[in-house]
Amino acid sequence: MTSGGLPSNPFVAAGMIEDPRLFVGRKDELHAIASRMTGVQPTSINIVGEKHIGKSWLLHYFVLTWQQRVLNNSSRYVVIYLPLRGVNCQTETGFYEAVAEGLLSHVPGWQQRSLQNPWKTKPLNRQAFSDAVKQWKQQGKLPVLCLDDFESLLKYPEKFDNGFYDNLRSLIDSNALMLVVASRKKLDVYANDYHFGSSFFNIGHTIYLKELTTDEAIELSRLPTRFTNSAALSVDEQNHAQQWGNRHPYKLQLAGYYLWEARQQGKPIKWAKQQFEQQLANPKFKAKGKWWQSLLGWLWNIPLRLGRLSTFIGTNWDDVQNRIMGMVILIVIGLGLAGLLSQSEVQCWLKKIIK
Repeated sequence: MTSGGLPSNPFVAAGMIEDPRLFVGRKDELHAIASRMTGVQPTSINIVGEKHIGKSWLLHYFVLTWQQRVLNNSSRYVVIYLPLRGVNCQTETGFYEAVAEGLLSHVPGWQQRSLQNPWKTKPLNRQAFSDAVKQWKQQGKLPVLCLDDFESLLKYPEKFDNGFYDNLRSLIDSNALMLVVASRKKLDVYANDYHFGSSFFNIGHTIYLKELTTDEAIELSRLPTRFTNSAALSVDEQNHAQQWGNRHPYKLQLAGYYLWEARQQGKPIKWAKQQFEQQLANPKFKAKGKWWQSLLGWLWNIPLRLGRLSTFIGTNWDDVQNRIMGMVILIVIGLGLAGLLSQSEVQCWLKKIIK
């Protein structure tokens, strides 16, 4: 909802913030995304932050409001939000089709025909996707994909391989595509964990999403109601929300939600606090109760990880040999400096290694 009255309870305990008027803070991050989008050379961005810190809210809000930040030549851009956890993004072709559908749904009617044609190739595979993006560049259009929950792609490494990521990086390098990727860890950490060699994971710029500032936390606790357009919570309730949620956006939303519900239902503050704490505790309780499932999953993935490692070694054998040799040389020199090997022994070992 972007117009009309505000919802009765303005706090969002689950789901997406649909009304831009209810979004608070992140001005620096929003400015950073917009400035890198409108630069001479668009720069892709990795939004990094823990679970529930507001990555999805930030991406979604940017998609709703980017035109207000790009006043000059806004017709050049088509900006979409794509949650990668969706079923459509479990295959490479499904990902391309989801992107195409999202882009075309944001194109003005008078441009539809010329911009639709590049996406008509069936199947919409890697080559067809790359060609379509390049044709958009020739027509002066830059697709900006705000990709949420990047970890979802990592569940399907056999479908989203190095070639998939290399192709995206190639389109980024040619200024035909811009990505804003939300993830819990930096992309290069995942490259190391999953043994990806693609340069895609060294994406241009990283923004770390932290807690809100104190002023932003106060502003969030003062969200207005639909009917009066004044603060939904009383001053005392606002203080409780700030104490319970501190400066964490999700916790503040959750505290505000239950404080508002308590007043509407005639329940005491104690009830709101109990609901708040139970909601926060549930995910942790479930995680502890299923530790054995995580262990089984880890054991199940061992053969897959070993297979990837062997592939990586096979394709980078010279680098692996050089690293091993370098490590041995450092060990021998270290033993010599520590007095555990004589100078002549160090020289002898080095001769053997270099041969």
